[in-house]
Amino acid sequence: MERKINITQHSGTGMLWFIGWLFTIGYLNLNFIQGLLGLVVWPYYLGSHFAPMVGG
Repeated sequence: MERKINITQHSGTGMLWFIGWLFTIGYLNLNFIQGLLGLVVWPYYLGSHFAPMVGG
């Protein structure tokens, strides 16, 4: 019996998010602790901003 394996890679979106996060830390001159806090807070604000556009 032959099985099909389907591999889907979504690294482009994650890489774009990571680059944006690093740019934000550098642009705002954040220290390490503020950068870690931004790791949690920044995606929340992006999600709450763009959620109405995608019907969420």
